[in-house]
Amino acid sequence: MTASRSTAPGDAARDELSPSSPVRVNVLVMALAGAVTVANIYFPQPLLEAIAQGLKVSQDTAGIIASALQIGYALGIFLIVPLADTANVRRLTTVLLVLTSGGLLVAAASPNVVTLIVATLAVSTTTVLPQVITPVAAALAGPERSGHVVGLIGLGLTLGSTFSRSLSGGVSDLSGNWRTAYVVAAVMTAALLPALRRTMPERLGAGRARLPYRKLLATLPGLLTSHREVVFSAFLGATVFAAFSAFWATLTFHLAAPPFHQGPALAGLFSLYGLPAALLSAYAGRLNDRHGPTVVNVWALGCIAASFALFAFLGASMAALIVGSNLLILGTSSSQVANQARLFVLGEDKVARLNTIFMLSSFGGGAIGSLAGAAAYSDHGWTGTVVVGAVFIVLTAGALVVERAMRVRGADSA
Repeated sequence: MTASRSTAPGDAARDELSPSSPVRVNVLVMALAGAVTVANIYFPQPLLEAIAQGLKVSQDTAGIIASALQIGYALGIFLIVPLADTANVRRLTTVLLVLTSGGLLVAAASPNVVTLIVATLAVSTTTVLPQVITPVAAALAGPERSGHVVGLIGLGLTLGSTFSRSLSGGVSDLSGNWRTAYVVAAVMTAALLPALRRTMPERLGAGRARLPYRKLLATLPGLLTSHREVVFSAFLGATVFAAFSAFWATLTFHLAAPPFHQGPALAGLFSLYGLPAALLSAYAGRLNDRHGPTVVNVWALGCIAASFALFAFLGASMAALIVGSNLLILGTSSSQVANQARLFVLGEDKVARLNTIFMLSSFGGGAIGSLAGAAAYSDHGWTGTVVVGAVFIVLTAGALVVERAMRVRGADSA
């Protein structure tokens, strides 16, 4: 195939992609695949109580499954996602889907909790396809449309993570067995194979030197230090997700305290309350393509700051918490779209590794935010959560100011 030929939705992507010739991207298939595979990280969460009872273990032991999900996903982002820069993407996609489906079936048949934890770790490590799909789709779309495509796929990821909990809980209740949810997830994951084999390209770029795996991973620190945009996007990803995580890590405690006196079920509903914001965040991609990532970052920071202002002054109001959580989701999702889009135009030969750096930084920031939020809430209640969020908001704003000053200085010296 020639580099100038484009693919219509449903057709196979070009085997070799030229950076100068973007193709039409089957966003629907990619967003659906992202939603289904990211759901594998979240659907076990409502099943933990049923798993504890079914395997006759304590709730604390069953809780290790949730930790294994996060640990495995982080490992997969670091160890697997960079391969998309040099490996056969179509083959990599196929292998990941097969391994994930097989792991889910092993989990469904687990005779004990140790087997289930090991299977969970394996599944979460191989179900990193969303973090492969996103940079690949951006490279296929080209710089002019990368923000729009990233936004739509991000919407798929948000919907997948949101509805997976409700779906798995419903399947478990209807069947009377938590194992059924794992079987359903395995079938849905395997069903993606035919569509993705037609959609994903073989490689991102023709004639590119194929780095050995060890050297590929060794390039990650160099990418972080050689591009100012990478450091900037990674920092914003960390601080924004830290503020986001500080809220969600302490929301259950806040709702259990006066004046709400509510259980964890209501906190779980907040992911559904945030659906309007999730849908609106897809528009951030179009804004990025029109106005650039800095404008979207400033707008996103305004949403996050407004959310914490509501939390600070109207934290005892359920309506304010719902509105504020929507603003927080909208700002966080929009910021992620803008920061990923900023990275993906730096060169398609490294988009997967750039996404690895960004996602690991965001995960790290989220972990710090969760720990800081929980510690502050323990000592100072809801006020502590708001203060932690405000600190990360100030850090984000400071980074935006510094970045603008450096751009102005660079323009003056040019």
